[in-house]
Amino acid sequence: MASSTVRPDNEGHDIAARLLLSAARLSYDPAAEVDWDTPLDKEFHGQSPEWNSLYGTSYWNEMSEEQRKELTRQESASVASTGIWFEMILQQMVLRDMYAKDPTDPRFQWALTEIADECRHSIMFARGAQKLGAPAYRPKRAVLELGRAFKTVGFGEAAYAGILVAEEVLDVMQRDWMRDERVVPFVRTINNIHVVEESRHMKFARDETLRRLEHAGRARRGFHALVVAIASYYIVTSLVSPDVYVKAGLDPVRARREAAANEHYKAQMRASCAGLMEFLATARLLTRPALFFYKRANLI
Repeated sequence: MASSTVRPDNEGHDIAARLLLSAARLSYDPAAEVDWDTPLDKEFHGQSPEWNSLYGTSYWNEMSEEQRKELTRQESASVASTGIWFEMILQQMVLRDMYAKDPTDPRFQWALTEIADECRHSIMFARGAQKLGAPAYRPKRAVLELGRAFKTVGFGEAAYAGILVAEEVLDVMQRDWMRDERVVPFVRTINNIHVVEESRHMKFARDETLRRLEHAGRARRGFHALVVAIASYYIVTSLVSPDVYVKAGLDPVRARREAAANEHYKAQMRASCAGLMEFLATARLLTRPALFFYKRANLI
C-alpha cells in the first residue's frame, strides 16, 4: 500500500505542465459563455429532480409541479452558495501553500491558474444563484467559524484533499444536471464549465495529496485524515440550507424532517463519493475516526 503513494518530484512537475497546457487549450469565460440576459424560464428545474433533498418523500409527492421546480431552483442556488464558501477557503489554503515557492515551477504556476479558475467559478455561481431568484444562502455561523479554523490548521495535503472532497461531491451531481434537459439551460452551461475545469483541479489535487503524504508519519496522516473528514461532514451537510424550504413555500419543520430521513438522497450522496472514498483509502486517509464523520455525512 505504501508504495502506491510514491510520487517522483519530476512527475509532479510534468502533471502541472500538462494541466497548464490543457487550461490554455480549453478554458471558459463565464461572462461570455453563460446566457445571463435571457429571463429565467420557470418551466425548468434548477437541478435534476432526483438530486433534490425531498425527492421520493411523501412531501415531494404532495407538492405541485410548480413547487417542485421552485425547490430545485432554490437547492441549486444553495449548492452554488456553499461551493463559493468552500472555494474561498481552498483558495486561501493553496495560496498560503505556494507562498515564497519557486515561481518558475509549473506547480506554482498551475496553483495560481487554479485560483484564477476558482475566482471565475465563484462569480459564476453567484450570478447563477441571483438569476435563480435565490437569497444569499450561507452555512450556519458555527460552520463559518469552523471554516476559519480549517483554513488555519490545515496545510499541505489537507488543502489538496479538501479540494477533492468539495469538488468530487459536486462533480457527479453536476454531470447529471448538465445533461438533463429538464434543467434550465444557463444552469446546464454553468455546470458544464465547472465540470470541465474542475477535472484538472482534481487531477492536481490527487497527485499533490499523494506526494505530500509520501513521507508523512502516522500522527500527521491521522491528523489530516480527521481534519479532512470533519471538513467533508460540514461541506455536505451545508449543501442544502434549511431556508430553501421557506423560500419554496414549504413547511420547513416537516421538510427538514423528511429530508433527514430520505434514503434516496443518502444513496445519491454515497454514489457520488464512491471514487473519492476509493482514493482516500488508497491514500490511507480512511482512519477509524475519519470514517465516523464520513458515515455521519452519508458518504460511505
